[in-house]
Amino acid sequence: MEITWHRSFAKSWRDRVRHNRLPHAVLLAGPMGLGKRSAAVWMARMSLGLDTESALPTHPPQIPEHADLRWIAPPEDKQTIGIEQIRALVADLSLTSYEGTGKVAVIEPANLMTVNAANSLLKTLEEPAGNALLILITDRVGRLPATIFSRCQRIDFAPPSEAEAVAWLDQLHPAGAWTDAVRVAGGAPLAAIDALESLETSAAMARDLNTLGRGAASPVEIAARWAKLEPAFVLNWLAQQVKLGVMAVSGGREQARGLAIDESVLRRMDRRNMFCYLDIINRLRGQPAGSYNVQLTLEGLLIDWAEGLTDCGLEAPADGMNLLRASR
Repeated sequence: MEITWHRSFAKSWRDRVRHNRLPHAVLLAGPMGLGKRSAAVWMARMSLGLDTESALPTHPPQIPEHADLRWIAPPEDKQTIGIEQIRALVADLSLTSYEGTGKVAVIEPANLMTVNAANSLLKTLEEPAGNALLILITDRVGRLPATIFSRCQRIDFAPPSEAEAVAWLDQLHPAGAWTDAVRVAGGAPLAAIDALESLETSAAMARDLNTLGRGAASPVEIAARWAKLEPAFVLNWLAQQVKLGVMAVSGGREQARGLAIDESVLRRMDRRNMFCYLDIINRLRGQPAGSYNVQLTLEGLLIDWAEGLTDCGLEAPADGMNLLRASR
């Protein structure tokens, strides 16, 4: 199914192709659930001459099998993209194109490259051998080394309007509770597909957060419940709610559709401390799975919330994860 909110991006890319103004390296950046992977597949197919007619990227993406395409991601048993993967890619790009149309390499998510892996890619980003296109995908621009960021031409992807997102999802799967799902997903249509399945869980977590914010619940008990869920889901949901909370405090609740935090709870929070809290959650989201004690980490986050973020921070959990405590 065509991704309608990619129209502007697709037109711009086609114009570059037509005028022979393609960069050697591009960075596709933006929140999760906007179809950056589909965009990369579409760009690769066009570059390799596999499909020059499709007007828009499509969902779900189908990565083509092609001798001149390399798709680099963390191995199944790893949480990062290692230097050996990048060295192999660099060596492959130095070879002549099998089909004579050039080579394409996609790295996703690029922010999961190790420092050594990122460093080994720098020269190739500056001067790729032959007719090569490197496409880096990231949901977390801040996690990319500045040396990588500066060598790529950035293409930003933003969520469509709520109306467009809901209309697109209704075509994909009719009769879903898409408005609520899109709001929970922060406006990202593809993320809303997963969010639809977890609306009840999200509603229960919202009740917990509000009860805790009013001082009527135990952070330890709530942490014990949340620890049974997928950590990535919990942290992503919490990050989205805090982000919407900041928007509501700054510009009014009408600017933060999908916010489940009660007004009475928000009034207890200082905006500066909310930014600090969001930064801590985002740092946790960037940690590899299994690198910290989920139960203790959630207890720390929820204790801070129960205290109104007056001393924003997180005590280092017992397993020794080094997250500094921040405060005003």
